[in-house]
Amino acid sequence: MSKNRTSISQASSYAEIGEFWDTHDLADSWDLTQPVEVEVDLKAEKSYYSVARDLASQIEHIAHLQGVSSGTLVNLWLQEKVQQTEP
Repeated sequence: MSKNRTSISQASSYAEIGEFWDTHDLADSWDLTQPVEVEVDLKAEKSYYSVARDLASQIEHIAHLQGVSSGTLVNLWLQEKVQQTEP
């Protein structure tokens, strides 16, 4: 985020912007807004792979025992496996 404050909230950080909009309504400041054009380049940040149902159940159980999400557990396991197989 730039060092400038945002025009409506006068916030200087994303956290301050969030705090401002948690307690304010855009409808009250609508006349202060202006149209903008935005270009968005969406790229997937996640890849999905199919997992057998019984295996998924086992993973969920182990993740629960370890106090992590199944996604976190699978990522940790895969990361370990990739590191073991890298030349």
